[in-house]
Amino acid sequence: MVSFPAEVPMPRNDAAPPLEIACRQVLLEDSSVFSVQWTTLPRSLAAGVTPDWFLDRYLAWIRSFTLTLVRPCRTDDGIEFRLAGTGKSLLSFTAPRRLREAGEESLSLAICGGVLVQPGPSRRGELAFAVTPEREEVRLTIRLGDYSPRLLGTPSPSRLRKILYRFTQAAIHKVVTIRFLARICRKLGEGSRAVRVIRGEGPQGEEI
Repeated sequence: MVSFPAEVPMPRNDAAPPLEIACRQVLLEDSSVFSVQWTTLPRSLAAGVTPDWFLDRYLAWIRSFTLTLVRPCRTDDGIEFRLAGTGKSLLSFTAPRRLREAGEESLSLAICGGVLVQPGPSRRGELAFAVTPEREEVRLTIRLGDYSPRLLGTPSPSRLRKILYRFTQAAIHKVVTIRFLARICRKLGEGSRAVRVIRGEGPQGEEI
């Protein structure tokens, strides 16, 4: 079990190499969204880190980052991101599904509803939290795929809708995940370091 020590303010070590966080966020030909962010940690610091731990910390981070405006809630059917004071779900997920493939262990949550998702039979997407050992390091990945945002409206969104999505929901998701990964690394012992965002791997598409 990995736990965080009490929060102690630490001065940033500008002499240390920056923490690299990879990011790729694109709109695919079918107008679904693919987004991935990942970073690596030394195995010695990531001992005990599991997809369950990763997901639990992410849910707590969503609540903290949004100042409790968005409240992740576990239900009998899965997980909902509820808007405070309304009871409405912004995003609803099925119960996490555990996967093991090519050394990677992950929890995958299928998006099954919510006001931020396009209604109808279109693919709604999937959010995954993966932990992958890589020689002397462990990669921590947050991956969103096949997501059909309501803001895009249709499978053939207008340029205005693309711009609206890019500078609202897409930008927020990117900031939330990058800051979360940086926080995880700091808490697990990497210290306070500058962050450098690099281009991540993924499918080709329109950058958002």
